Amino acid sequence: MRSPAANADSRLSLWRRVREYAVPPSMIESATACRRVGDWAGACAAARVDVDLDLRAVARRRGGDLAARLRADLRYLAPDLLRWHMPRIAPDGLLRPGLTVSLARYGPAEHDGAEPVHLVARTPPGWADAGQRISLALWPGTRDEGECPYPHPHPDRRFRLDLHRHLWDARRTDELRSRSGAEQSPSDIAAAMRPDPPWDALRECGYAVHRWAAEATLLLQAEGRTSGGVVVRLGPRRRLVLDVAPAGADLRAPAARIAGAPRAGGVAGLPALPDAATWMAPDLELLRCGLIDVDRLHPLVASALAPGQPAAGTPTLLATSRLVACRGVWHRIGLVDGVLTPLDHDPVEIRREELLAALTGTSLPCLRAIDEAHRRPECLPDIRARLDHGDTVGALAAVEALLGPDALLRSGELREELENAALRRITYGLFRAGLIGQGPAPCSRDWQPKRDRRTHPRHAIAR
Repeated sequence: MRSPAANADSRLSLWRRVREYAVPPSMIESATACRRVGDWAGACAAARVDVDLDLRAVARRRGGDLAARLRADLRYLAPDLLRWHMPRIAPDGLLRPGLTVSLARYGPAEHDGAEPVHLVARTPPGWADAGQRISLALWPGTRDEGECPYPHPHPDRRFRLDLHRHLWDARRTDELRSRSGAEQSPSDIAAAMRPDPPWDALRECGYAVHRWAAEATLLLQAEGRTSGGVVVRLGPRRRLVLDVAPAGADLRAPAARIAGAPRAGGVAGLPALPDAATWMAPDLELLRCGLIDVDRLHPLVASALAPGQPAAGTPTLLATSRLVACRGVWHRIGLVDGVLTPLDHDPVEIRREELLAALTGTSLPCLRAIDEAHRRPECLPDIRARLDHGDTVGALAAVEALLGPDALLRSGELREELENAALRRITYGLFRAGLIGQGPAPCSRDWQPKRDRRTHPRHAIAR
């Protein structure tokens, strides 16, 4: 069994990778510009969020009050921030597939019905996750899902953000500092917990035990209660129950103690603490461990966790010449007229060497370096990670900075990665159109692009 420290290091390493690739600065910049002028649909498009709702249809079917509340929430939705905080899976930090997350809950009073309506964010199944896109829709409060192509269209009670609006609502982002525990002192943490032995061990694993009492209280209040039991999920078959005591007459904060650790099937009927409240905020941990700089955080996150620090900027890719050891001297290769070219060989020599290489199979080191850059460049892992996280623009920008915008790709791993990414985007389009809603046949392994056949379990969770 891995030690708590090893688990924590693995979790932080994963979230560091997520912060590097999952929400590029260019996306944040474009989505923010649209949101600030009231273009919530444009912000969603910039953040690769598909909108599956119609405000006019909502007003006709459910009433103007609900439509007005929904419109206000969409006006302040920061879809890039939602992507930043969406649940993810190990080992690559991709979006957790086949998930429906409740963002907001609108009670029966707004539409004269028996069930609440939820604004939800959905992720496609793993076989159709090209582009790492998210869809935005309304869930009508019934399990009759109709023709919805998503495998689990009803809200997940474990992954819910309706009690954590600061993770997607631009009006509430300042709450992240208090809700993450960033401003709590050790004495505050001790006051929030009863002196039970397991607390310290749980904190070492990355659990936000110092916030459990307050977060469990908010959960119970949403259920119309002030005290009682709340189940906390620690793993696939590990649960514990928090017994939440109400605030005392002396106005002390509510406290919680571990009431038991039953099996997974022994907690039916108890409200579940959301994952967003169970674990420490990854950005806070990354900052405290020195694994990320403030200027690499989402600006709304940075302003909450480190007020006064500079916000993230958009990096630029500068194409510069590179040195190659060629026949005992150092030669340069760089971009000329949009193509990667040897800079210290004249065109006549290059044509002669290319002809000799076609006959003998041996070429100049400069030509071999260019050929390797086309087929399997050193930055291929970075390009692959960008493609996996849906950042096609960033991946192509990296390719153009390396080979030039007018280069013709040669056969090799780089070309295969780009072709597979294009094929997988077609698969996602077919899924959205409802043409392959059940996915490819299990026996048709060759039907899927190479990158779809992953060697790791898709249910692995990024905590």
